[in-house]
Amino acid sequence: MKERRGGHIGTISGLALLTGTTALAAVAGGQHSIFATMLLGLLSLGMAHSLFVEIRRQARRRATWSRHDTVNTVVLAAFGETALLITIIAGNPEPVRTVGPILSLTYAAACARFVTDRRRAIATAQPTPAHSDQRRARSDEDRGRAATPTRL
Repeated sequence: MKERRGGHIGTISGLALLTGTTALAAVAGGQHSIFATMLLGLLSLGMAHSLFVEIRRQARRRATWSRHDTVNTVVLAAFGETALLITIIAGNPEPVRTVGPILSLTYAAACARFVTDRRRAIATAQPTPAHSDQRRARSDEDRGRAATPTRL
């Protein structure tokens, strides 16, 4: 059966970007009420959950490593690096410098999870030589039976 799901770049990068910016917006000063800050924080947690679900879905496809996988890995690593750079830049308020390392570690964990799950999915999708030899022998037997007429 052919795999119907393909690799997507925009879904993971969009969710990752929205998660980080929402988390930063929740803590980045301004005239937020506590209610708005709590809602933005909960929204970023919900998007983080969606990001990890999408990473798991993308990683468990049954195909070889493709360009989409490389781009998703690079995007997640770049977002982690950007979150770390935002933390280092002077002049940011204390809450932003607190959220930056958390985002950076989360992006790094997401990147590692994606690569690990993707490699496992590829390893289980490719048959081992013993299995392919058995399948080949069975198919040769089936062809041999179909080629010889049966006598009654």
